[in-house]
Amino acid sequence: MSALENEVIRLSKLPAGQKAIIRSHEESGFQLTLMEMGCVPGEPVWVQMIAPLGDPIAIQIAGYNLSIRKKDADNILVSIMS
Repeated sequence: MSALENEVIRLSKLPAGQKAIIRSHEESGFQLTLMEMGCVPGEPVWVQMIAPLGDPIAIQIAGYNLSIRKKDADNILVSIMS
């Protein structure tokens, strides 16, 4: 396991094409909705595309594509996969 895999960062900071594992959520009013959509700790996530102005972010999670706002992605903490 590399040092990057141990680093926990916000999903909104991952570049397009990067894969990661969801580690946790910060408290938010949208947290339960994100978890219902498959954004649960331990789930692999792949950033597919980022809109030209940075919002929204298209991710692949739990076998489907999901578009989320950058402010919601800020509340998801992930570890980078190699």
